[in-house]
Amino acid sequence: MSALAESAAPFAPHAPQAARIANDQQALGVAHAVARSLAEGASERDRERRLPYAEIGIYSASGLWGIAVPREFGGADVSYATLAEVTAIISEADPAIGQIPQNHYYMLDVLRVNGTREQQAFYFERALAGERFGNALSERGTKTVADYRTTLTPDGDGFRINGTKFYSTGALFAQWIPIVAKAADNTLYVAFANAQTPGLSVVDDWSGFGQRTTGSGTTTLDNIYVEASAVVPYSTAFDARPTTVGPIGQLIHAAVDLGIARAAVADARRFVRERSRPWIDSGVERASDDPLTLELFGKLALQLHAAEALVERAGRRVDAAVTESTAQTVATASIAVAEARAATTEIALQASTRLIELAGTQATLVEHNLDRHWRNARTHTLHDPVRWKYIAVGNYYLNDVLPPRHGAL
Repeated sequence: MSALAESAAPFAPHAPQAARIANDQQALGVAHAVARSLAEGASERDRERRLPYAEIGIYSASGLWGIAVPREFGGADVSYATLAEVTAIISEADPAIGQIPQNHYYMLDVLRVNGTREQQAFYFERALAGERFGNALSERGTKTVADYRTTLTPDGDGFRINGTKFYSTGALFAQWIPIVAKAADNTLYVAFANAQTPGLSVVDDWSGFGQRTTGSGTTTLDNIYVEASAVVPYSTAFDARPTTVGPIGQLIHAAVDLGIARAAVADARRFVRERSRPWIDSGVERASDDPLTLELFGKLALQLHAAEALVERAGRRVDAAVTESTAQTVATASIAVAEARAATTEIALQASTRLIELAGTQATLVEHNLDRHWRNARTHTLHDPVRWKYIAVGNYYLNDVLPPRHGAL
């Protein structure tokens, strides 16, 4: 489908019944198996900008999209350290596919902290059955990312929603599209709309040079109707009390970048060992024995392993904050996730850049498509400016200032 398609994309097909995953160990094993399947053709999908409908079907049918559902509702309720590693495993195979369920997991946590018992039972069961939640959250042209124009207006027993969204990652592939909209008093809510709701259209007009197959285009909401039972408070997940909604969303982003970094380092290793030539002044027979190459590769390995450790640590801090959500535990989780996001941003960009440098001129040939790692890293790491992560981390450790509570930290 063209990156500048002018018509709405077809609705996502009915989700196949998903497998049920029982625990963290099984989730990791399934993730590795799914990743092996997704890695095949990942470069071609990027090159051709071929949207991965079939691959997303395989991914969600595996049961991995349901692993964050609480155990009391039938889910595996895996640790967030495990969820991050599952995301990194999938993202190493194909980071576009790894990013697509980010908002799905994010909205599961919104339901966990703000949904009624009835809403939780209904939507958690939908996720366990293999149905996918996309997103209609971000908007273009507002003063900041925290400003919304999309409106939620009472109409009988339900509500009408009007507005336009962009960066709707996952919406093209979803059976349900959570929509962030504001009421007359500027309070924000999330409305879970069926993808086939009249007046709701998702257009495939994402033309980013990286993460090209995420389908992160435009969602139009033309006076759509939703039942009151489909509407969940959103503002209160940040304003009313400390919750883990923000750090969980950010942790998954960090895991996507970690997967990109792993893939870039792996391709650098393969290319240098198998194809690159040593420099004439190095005095060695193989490029992999060049001492300057060894130094740079060693630094990449160190940065990668540090980022992996920080992501795992951040996941554990989020787990602790889920168990006991206080201002301090949530702040500790947010800072740990901010550190992980800073580290994964740095290594994703470094690894994807050094890959070309270490591999040499051959690595720039279009047939290898190695530039996709940098394009993906540069695009995905723009979600939230990493420079503000350092500000929050520094203010926390130096001045004991708790970080702000919002979805971007």
